[in-house]
Amino acid sequence: MATNTTRHEGFTEDERGAMKERAKELKSATRRGAKADTEPEVLAKIAEMSDADRAIAERLHAIVKANAPVLTPKLWYGMPAYARDGKVVCFFQSAAKFKTRYATLGFSDEANLDDGTMWAAYFALTELTPADEDRIGALVKQAVS
Repeated sequence: MATNTTRHEGFTEDERGAMKERAKELKSATRRGAKADTEPEVLAKIAEMSDADRAIAERLHAIVKANAPVLTPKLWYGMPAYARDGKVVCFFQSAAKFKTRYATLGFSDEANLDDGTMWAAYFALTELTPADEDRIGALVKQAVS
């Protein structure tokens, strides 16, 4: 019998949980309509995070809002994400979400980060320094340019 952390042929319990959260998000979006303000849901999810994840998520939220006000905060698989025209451009995944040693800032294929034939789309985060915040601000600006 598989445990919560055992990998097997199917999805882990954490992965199934994320898919269930996504299904709830889609159902909720259908009920409330596309124009509803979803920022309170994102802020509530950030408030539930562990101290270390919450500190990073709060700063990322502020950085994204300051550098890419065209992006709309929303939940995506139970994590904060930022979308343009309903399509996720960037997202945060807490370390606790899948019990990893670092949080992740990710950019989808909707982000305009192309740099030749290879570029980074995910960044591991253990904390945010002022230099990290400046770099993330520049990446977010570029992503929506």
